[in-house]
Amino acid sequence: MALTVPDPFVWDTSFQTFYDTIDDHHKAIFNGIVDCTKENTAANKKKLVDVVKNHFAHEDSEFIVHKYPEGASHTAAHNAFTAKLEAASVPLDDATVKFAKEWLVNHIKTIDFKYKGKLG
Repeated sequence: MALTVPDPFVWDTSFQTFYDTIDDHHKAIFNGIVDCTKENTAANKKKLVDVVKNHFAHEDSEFIVHKYPEGASHTAAHNAFTAKLEAASVPLDDATVKFAKEWLVNHIKTIDFKYKGKLG
């Protein structure tokens, strides 16, 4: 079941994982998507992709360190999302922006929330 995408599209405490670095990364991804809607440029898309890759690298390393059992499938979801973003042409079309927003909201609240309290 798809969750409601907030409008305006901003991070709020309903997305909180209680890991400060991860929450800060999630905020940056929200902001990166918004930046792409305000100024739909190659520079903003690159910035978004870089923020996403940095976050996923951090999260994936936490899975390894803490032997998180769902790490492999979680990393696969990260890789698929990153590939879709990287493949998108600029300017990002409405469908791609909608996909990114929906994916992020659903990923945080259904997938990321599974690791709450399990990463040390």
